Amino acid sequence: MDYLLEGVRALCDFSGGGWKSLVMFAIGILLIWLAIKKEYEPSLLLPMGFGAILVNLPLSGVLNQTVGGIQANGIIEWLFEVGIEASEAMPILLFIGIGAMIDFGPLLSMPSMFLFGAGAQFGIFAAILLAAFLGFDIKDAAAIGVIGAADGPTAILVSQVLKSEYVGAIAVAAYSYMALVPIVQPFAIKLVTTKKERCIHMEYKPESVSKTMRIVFPIAVTMIVGLVAPQSVALVGFLMFGNLIRECGVLGTMSETAQNQLANLVTLLLGITISFSMQADKFLTWNTILIMGLGLAAFVFDTFGGIMFAKLLNLFSKKKINPLVGAAGISAFPMASRVVQKVGLEADPSNHLLMHAAGANVAGQIASVVAGGVLLSIVPQLLAETGSIDLISKFLELLGH
Repeated sequence: MDYLLEGVRALCDFSGGGWKSLVMFAIGILLIWLAIKKEYEPSLLLPMGFGAILVNLPLSGVLNQTVGGIQANGIIEWLFEVGIEASEAMPILLFIGIGAMIDFGPLLSMPSMFLFGAGAQFGIFAAILLAAFLGFDIKDAAAIGVIGAADGPTAILVSQVLKSEYVGAIAVAAYSYMALVPIVQPFAIKLVTTKKERCIHMEYKPESVSKTMRIVFPIAVTMIVGLVAPQSVALVGFLMFGNLIRECGVLGTMSETAQNQLANLVTLLLGITISFSMQADKFLTWNTILIMGLGLAAFVFDTFGGIMFAKLLNLFSKKKINPLVGAAGISAFPMASRVVQKVGLEADPSNHLLMHAAGANVAGQIASVVAGGVLLSIVPQLLAETGSIDLISKFLELLGH
């Protein structure tokens, strides 16, 4: 009864910040509602929402605390320290499941789609510069920029490795915008394309993809990317390892396990563990609102970047490319390719772009992970510099190298 009364008093003490816990309860319930009612990334938003309630209860046993002079370890804080803070194990393990889900066949049959995966990462770097301009520390700005790739695990990993203060807000923004791809992206696409451009037909004549090529591809990508951006080895390596399990042909049961049980379990644990960074004092700041806005801007800029890159190629290409394909170069798979197909059919019911978009979409998976690795290489160099350095200028200089 004493704990009950103390908890009620803490929540009712508005001058002492009790209102913040009530707001976090509302945010947690909102995330649960979005997961159940709207089916927005339910496997992650539901545990995040419930976890937000758990960590904001007064004297919550899921956080470390001292009770009667005895130190008691809370399960959520322990999971965060071991599974994310110490080794980033959870988001990295999730990449095995993601890799096992991805079929790189459409990309391998149309290698030119690699370009759109790269072009659609423009928003990451644009958002970083914007966040730095608004006063965010460069490590926080870099983590915020990754939201634009619509790649939740990479956003969490980059924000944690760089020790960003806003891991919770970045995770909520990243997964929220992943879920909102079918709503936000059509609007962004139509802002920068004409109906005539959306009606461009693209011939689909895929090259055959041998089993040998499918097996060699993840090994080759890991080695090449590892040499170019060593800090991305964990990200790319585990993604490609999952894909190798899928394509090798001798680990069918393990592939199914990675795609289902492993991915579901890690996602569940990741969601409730990330809620540790959603404690009211850390989460309820004006910067959280700014991060949500910058994340949206990054996502829209990524879409713009892919589209404008396709338009640029059209200036030099005899066979015109539908700019919609560029919009599929973000990491949100397969939602982005489905959105492109839908918008293309709205403009012309006979215009089928799904396979081209799927190729660009899986290229975006690789490109977003590589972009995350590049940031993990560049940002520590920036932080190591001393003196009065213009961080934005220095960032552009290192990016050029």
